[in-house]
Amino acid sequence: MAASMITSYPIPVSATSAPVARVRQDRRRRISPQAGHALEILGHAIEYLTDELIHEQGSFSPADQRMEAVRLLMAINRQIYFECPELPTFSERCRNFFGLRTR
Repeated sequence: MAASMITSYPIPVSATSAPVARVRQDRRRRISPQAGHALEILGHAIEYLTDELIHEQGSFSPADQRMEAVRLLMAINRQIYFECPELPTFSERCRNFFGLRTR
């Protein structure tokens, strides 16, 4: 694993093969300031590389190293996001407050 110079998050060498967690639309996540900063920087890097590709080329080649860099950055972005804890839904908070059990 490598470490990013911007954050202390470890960056796996094979981040493109990182498993993708199921995305639940109704769940929010508690994003720490450090994770938020990392996500912001990664978002800017992804946007910069894709803008550069669009302005320089008319078509995309999967063999282009910049496309691989975009895929790597996107995988790291997802990994950081999914490592943030999920927040309980309103109904879960109400059940916990009133001490009700889920069936």
